[in-house]
Amino acid sequence: MALIDVLNQKGEVIRQYDLNDDIFGIEPHKDALYEAVKMQQAGKHQGTHAVKGRSQVSGGGRKPYRQKGTGRARQGSIRATQYVGGGIAFGPTPRDYAYRINKKVRRLALKSALSSKVLDKEFGLVDQIALEAPKT
Repeated sequence: MALIDVLNQKGEVIRQYDLNDDIFGIEPHKDALYEAVKMQQAGKHQGTHAVKGRSQVSGGGRKPYRQKGTGRARQGSIRATQYVGGGIAFGPTPRDYAYRINKKVRRLALKSALSSKVLDKEFGLVDQIALEAPKT
C-alpha cells in the first residue's frame, strides 16, 4: 500500500494516509493514457467546417451557351466546379469527431494517471479546507 502525506491548510504534515493499490499502485499504461487523451481532445474538436457544393450555390440554373457549334467546351452551368464562384467538389462538411473507447481502457487510463501522479510525488491530500467567509 502506498502511503501519502495528509497536510493541513498551512502545508504541515498531520498524518499519513494509506492509498488503495488497486487504483494508485498500478504500473502506468501509456497506451491507455494516450487513447483516453486522444478521445477527450477529439470530443472537443468543433467540426463546423463547411463549404457549398454545386447544389447549394445560388444561380446557374440556365445553360450558359448552346451545346454545339460555338467551338467552346460544353458547359451545363456557370456554378459547376471548374468555374470561379462555382461549387466545391468533395469539400469539407460538418461532422462529429467524437468517438468512444472501451470502458475497461477508460478506467485503466484513469488509474494510470492517478498512479503516475502518486509515483511522481505530485498527488496530495488536504485534511480540511475551512473558509471564514465566501469570497467572489
